[in-house]
Amino acid sequence: MHFVVLRYIRVEFVSYRVPHTVLRSGWCNIIVLSVHARSEEKSDDSKDSFYEELEQVFDHFPKYHMKILLGDFNAQVGRENIFKPTIGNENLHQDINDNGVMIVNFATSKNLVVKSTTFLHRNIHKYTWTSPDGKTHNQIDHILIGDGIRVY
Repeated sequence: MHFVVLRYIRVEFVSYRVPHTVLRSGWCNIIVLSVHARSEEKSDDSKDSFYEELEQVFDHFPKYHMKILLGDFNAQVGRENIFKPTIGNENLHQDINDNGVMIVNFATSKNLVVKSTTFLHRNIHKYTWTSPDGKTHNQIDHILIGDGIRVY
């Protein structure tokens, strides 16, 4: 069994929607970006500006650093074959919404995979948000990781 020792370097709050932590491992820095995207009903301009900010923060770090994005993307990712291999088959939703298209486009442009859609779970364990009346369930929180990174 191999253990990776991580050392905390810093936390930066670029904005309340994209704070990030820098960790030092034995072979590279690990950048963990905590994401809070705009909700589906917000204007396209506000969602575009969020993804522009996310891209600016993401691109600030060298390519050789490992980047992990996680949090509330407010995105329903479907099972459409056109988005493979960026998404997996283990999505709660059948169809993608507008925010889902934005997350998939971002992931594709940065060579990331929406890992939260790749693990086999029962549907009851996939949803990350429940409506106040308890009747509607959504999988809107996601994890994006570089394409070449293995997660066990």
